[in-house]
Amino acid sequence: LFSRANVFATYGGAPACQRRGAERCEEQGMSYLWLLVVVVAVATPVGAWVLQPAIVARRSRRTTNDPCELTFPRPIGEGGGKGAGGGGRDGGRGGDGDAGMELVSFPSIHDAPTLTQSVIVPAYNEEERMPAMLDPTIAFFETKCAADSSFSYEIIVVDDGSKDGTADLTLQYVRKHGSNKIRLLRLRPNQGKGTAIKKGMLRSRGRYLLMADADGATEISDYDRLYAKCREVEAKATGASGSGAGGEEWWTLGASIGSRAHLEEDSVAKRAFYRTVLMWGMHLCVTILCRSEIQDTQCGFKLFTRRTAALIFENLHLERWAFDIELIQLCARFGVPMAEVAVHWQEIEGSKLITSKLDIITTSLTMLRDMLCVRVCYSFGIWRVKTSVESPVPKGGGSRKKD
Repeated sequence: LFSRANVFATYGGAPACQRRGAERCEEQGMSYLWLLVVVVAVATPVGAWVLQPAIVARRSRRTTNDPCELTFPRPIGEGGGKGAGGGGRDGGRGGDGDAGMELVSFPSIHDAPTLTQSVIVPAYNEEERMPAMLDPTIAFFETKCAADSSFSYEIIVVDDGSKDGTADLTLQYVRKHGSNKIRLLRLRPNQGKGTAIKKGMLRSRGRYLLMADADGATEISDYDRLYAKCREVEAKATGASGSGAGGEEWWTLGASIGSRAHLEEDSVAKRAFYRTVLMWGMHLCVTILCRSEIQDTQCGFKLFTRRTAALIFENLHLERWAFDIELIQLCARFGVPMAEVAVHWQEIEGSKLITSKLDIITTSLTMLRDMLCVRVCYSFGIWRVKTSVESPVPKGGGSRKKD
């Protein structure tokens, strides 16, 4: 780039036309420089905004788990032995919710399953809405247990830093039904729905793992259809052998995704306007950025085999609302056979995501940002996929293997 002094020194004695050409070159160079400055000034904050979830995820992965995340409260004397941490620990509003409880270590998803079904319920300030979900869910699975003695289940409520009595309410269910069926996982502070489900999944005992919202928007009876479809795609993946990696017949791949796509026409007529706008915007972004075969990626009712859950949740980075997008992308990258299953769904008041009209804009932008982040991070290798996970512990003992 030329300064006027340099131009005069170089072309001071040259003909006027040559001086004018040099000045035009100088002006053009200055224009390019200002364009570069503007581009950098705009791109830097935009790039930082798009990659913010990646930065947060990297920081979170370096943070050691809080000891309270590794244990669950169990009524003293229920297990006939000492817990992991002795007496109770203040974890809910009121301070005495843990009275009569001992802390016991959670198992790992790499252990062999000891139950048929695990249900992971993320909960943030759900003291008011959660009973309407837990009561019918427990009744549903108790009926299945009565009809089939081989069926067993657990419900893990993940209290994601709630400020109300969510933890104390869950402990009431623990006392009533026992910690073998109802377990409480506490996260402090609030870490996001994606992290809550991830940590619940990695501490579960079931052969199949279901994520379900605490508001009960999806009817629990739809579980049967998800389970049947998951078994179907699981069987196709294993083929004639009927067994998965490591020779274990339950260490297989498969997922069934609850879908509200069939309800779109009714939802446009019945749902709040802002939710319809959000739905259309999400569908458009998913179509453009994710190229997913799943129409409804955001339904909070999804069922996974144990091996699938180990693969995708150990690789999950997004912590908040758009984590479902990354789940579907990870399933596609690992070749997990998926099936989309229509479910019954109704809108429940008390959303934590949309509390004002302004939230429509901010939530839409945040989800768009997260989808861009997923696309950029996986396309450019910023997020590396861990393609191997530990095989389950053999039933006869021994050490784990990588598969």
